[in-house]
Amino acid sequence: MAGRCFEDWHIGDRIEHEIRRTVTETDNLLFSAMTHNPQPMHIDADYAAKSEFGRILVNGTFTFSLLVGLSVGDTTLGTLIANLGYEKVVMPKPVFIGDTLHARTEVVALKESRSRPNAGVVTFRHEMLNQRDEVVCEMLRVVLLQRRSP
Repeated sequence: MAGRCFEDWHIGDRIEHEIRRTVTETDNLLFSAMTHNPQPMHIDADYAAKSEFGRILVNGTFTFSLLVGLSVGDTTLGTLIANLGYEKVVMPKPVFIGDTLHARTEVVALKESRSRPNAGVVTFRHEMLNQRDEVVCEMLRVVLLQRRSP
């Protein structure tokens, strides 16, 4: 199992996730269609060309979802009980078709679960960066993880 149990984490642990992903037009279009998001900045090249960006912006919720996905293999794969919440989601830079994204994670908080002796709560700070190492999305992700022993 790739994910770690609650006891395996320490505040300050950092991970540079190895998987990198180049965003394609198909990614953006399918995600926008699947989520019923008709925002022309995401799906209309002519409209987007007239904006301050001059081209299509990748759907921000795709970027958010990809950030979570890129982190799962190294953090919670097989040990997650539940995602409890996402906090302080910010997108300081736009993502464009053709950008290559990578992620990093830091553990910022740990606490014992009061209601589940077999679990603990971990707060991760996830960051998504583009090929120029500019942060394009960051968030706190709060998860309930299995313990090795209650």
